[in-house]
Amino acid sequence: MSDFAALDAITEAVESGAGLPEVVRAAAKALEASLAVTDAWGATLAVAARSPAEERSLLSKGKGVTSIPLRLGETVVGSLHMRVQEDGRSAASSASMERLLVTMIASEVERVRAPERVSETAAADFLRAVLRRELVEREELLARARELSLDLEEGASMIVARAHPQAPTDDGWRGRVRAVAERGARAVVNRSISALAEGEVTLAAEVLLLVPGGDEATAARAAEAVLREMEAGLAGYTFAIGRSRIAEEPEDLTRAAGEALLAANVAQGSSESGALAFEETGAYRLLLSAMSENPAELQRFYSETVEPLVAYDEQYETDLVQTLETFLEADGNVAGTAQRLFTHRHTIYYRLERVRELSGLDVSSSDGREKLSLGLKAMRVLGIAASGGPASELGAAGGRVPRRSGRRT
Repeated sequence: MSDFAALDAITEAVESGAGLPEVVRAAAKALEASLAVTDAWGATLAVAARSPAEERSLLSKGKGVTSIPLRLGETVVGSLHMRVQEDGRSAASSASMERLLVTMIASEVERVRAPERVSETAAADFLRAVLRRELVEREELLARARELSLDLEEGASMIVARAHPQAPTDDGWRGRVRAVAERGARAVVNRSISALAEGEVTLAAEVLLLVPGGDEATAARAAEAVLREMEAGLAGYTFAIGRSRIAEEPEDLTRAAGEALLAANVAQGSSESGALAFEETGAYRLLLSAMSENPAELQRFYSETVEPLVAYDEQYETDLVQTLETFLEADGNVAGTAQRLFTHRHTIYYRLERVRELSGLDVSSSDGREKLSLGLKAMRVLGIAASGGPASELGAAGGRVPRRSGRRT
């Protein structure tokens, strides 16, 4: 990359407000090097490395790593850790270009750094107290927030970021997911805090982030930055990002966390990647109050509609749930469903008949389609991920999955 092209790429990252991580990635391309930026307290602010091992080496100042103080005047605001790629240049075409890039990064660090660091434990304790409704009084909540240098007077939004590894991972990977997600949010709003969700029982990491501020556009940029940073820093993972509406009052943060979780659940079941806002979840929003007020009833409705299909898919590695979802999206058109799934229409008829046998609901009736559609939505709201696999229905009529007798009214 030429000096002018490198400078132009970094300038564009700065002017667009994409945040420090994007600036560092642009600088890494210009310097043909792996880079990591830490603040004056040693916290990692941005990384442009080819692997987690490379990131660890940068941050531990391993072999071949050069650490450059980031200065603005007499103040050291952080450090830039750099390892030049073996086939790269020792710098950009001149030492002056490297110095310019370092100065630009230092300026970005100064812009986003917080006056004091909030410990991971303190942030997690605060967020969990909010979720458990241990902080319900406005003044008490604001006082606890101020202890973390958080100003919630103008509102805040919540983001749920979920990452699923697609291959075996090393120890501590959930902590790494949290750090990467927080890095993305802090690139937009430097006072954002995060915590890993409690009770991890599946092979996934779920991060809850609080983004201070009452501007919807800023909250949206923060969610997109979280997704962008996770995609860049967590190779081999899939992601689901959900964002709440602005909680104008601090007492509404619990509600906002529920909205973000719902949006993440819906995003996880979507074929389209991206950060999904609660406002974009459509009819799913109608089920949020049911989830909050009577989750047992929502679970019962799911059990009476699509749970047998999920169990069947898990047992036989079939695609009944995906076929049903696609059929409903195709407005009940079998030919359209077959085309979208690249499957013969006779196979679609077979699967839909299996849906009727297992659920007791007929997709050819408007009532059956309505209940199955709501059952699928309940599944997403409950955070239940449907399994999928090769369509191997042949010989799968052993009947080990309980079938529903008769049609439900």
